[in-house]
Amino acid sequence: MIEKILIVEDEKPNADRLERLIKVIRPKATILEVLDSISDSVIWFNKHEKPDVVMMDVRLSDGLSFEIFEQVKINCPIIFTTAYDEYAVKAFKYNSIDYLLKPVEQEELLTSFTKLEALSVDFHQKSLEGLLDFLKPKDFRSRFLLPYKDGYKTVQVSDIVFFYSKHKITRAKLLNGSEETIPLTMEELELQLNPKTFFRANRQIIIHIDAIQQVHNYFNGKLKIDIEKNTEVEVIISRDKAGLFKSWMDY
Repeated sequence: MIEKILIVEDEKPNADRLERLIKVIRPKATILEVLDSISDSVIWFNKHEKPDVVMMDVRLSDGLSFEIFEQVKINCPIIFTTAYDEYAVKAFKYNSIDYLLKPVEQEELLTSFTKLEALSVDFHQKSLEGLLDFLKPKDFRSRFLLPYKDGYKTVQVSDIVFFYSKHKITRAKLLNGSEETIPLTMEELELQLNPKTFFRANRQIIIHIDAIQQVHNYFNGKLKIDIEKNTEVEVIISRDKAGLFKSWMDY
């Protein structure tokens, strides 16, 4: 039974959302504390007994959360939450640790809690270490090598204004107004692009921060984004993702 829960999340709207969801699906559970940084988390784990589960964002105010595990031993289940690294879902499920994409939905969180409560095995530090290796930062893509005539050409990521998907084909709009077909899915691109520079606005488009011309309030709490060189797609950010987008823009 999950009775003691620790939340490690640096974005207050997301932390508040988790608290609300937990109170609905596990009303008798106690939220021990909400921490927003690596440093506070290390201090907390050094002073307290392990919780039944930790809800932990991958990216915190002072770095990536895997740095916590380099400073203190943690041997309790972790449910990671993040807006990035979607391919990590499989890795976490294989290791009996769940991974939820923001914004976390009630049904997904309930499934994760039910799964953890059904487990009868102890959580092993070794499996966590393997997952942390998976999450450690990699070099982000800086260029694409694309077929051209009877050979190849390179396109620099710094020259790309935005990526968009149409009819299951991914295309990149460049600063000079031209377009290139990119032989990757949007999910693959999201993993390979620097999240400080690129933001996945929705399923169809990933935008470069320098290409954003104006941000408009849209109905029902959504946002509408004007970006350079764009006449192909309307860029709408959902209400659930609007807070994350504004935090990204403001950092």
